[in-house]
Amino acid sequence: MKKVDAKIVAFTALMAALANVLSIPPLAIPLPLAGFTSSIHFSQLAIFLAGIIGGPWAGLVSGAVGGIYMGVTKIPFVVGGIALLGVSVGLFSKRVRPVFACLLAWLVQAPYVLVTDYVWFTSFIHMPSAAALGVIAPIMLTLTLEAIVSAVLADVILNYVKRAGIRF
Repeated sequence: MKKVDAKIVAFTALMAALANVLSIPPLAIPLPLAGFTSSIHFSQLAIFLAGIIGGPWAGLVSGAVGGIYMGVTKIPFVVGGIALLGVSVGLFSKRVRPVFACLLAWLVQAPYVLVTDYVWFTSFIHMPSAAALGVIAPIMLTLTLEAIVSAVLADVILNYVKRAGIRF
């Protein structure tokens, strides 16, 4: 059995808390989308950092815990999607540069978001299929832009962490 490192546990908890904080107004910028209010936020940045530095388990845990605020206030399926994002970035970061690991993780999460948002809007909110897709398209665009910006920021931050000689 692998020994659990207290520094990684503390870092994971910090990133999970930061992910929640970064998704709460006023740090999240409200964005009305076709009758549905979304927001631009950068909680993915904390999840990306947790997955890259702490590994897949840290990414999974920080994603699941870090998605609680959005899961409670927006769509409950968000928690699973962000956990998937965290574990994916942790796995990809072992093979590719952090910015690419983040973008690949978003490509893994995107179909989950598309399907669960469609189910949410059509089955729980009772929107017609065409209207649901009209709401989901701008959400997907927003999430893609957030992932790109967060991926670049994670790469820059990790470069500075490496230069400073900080190790986990």
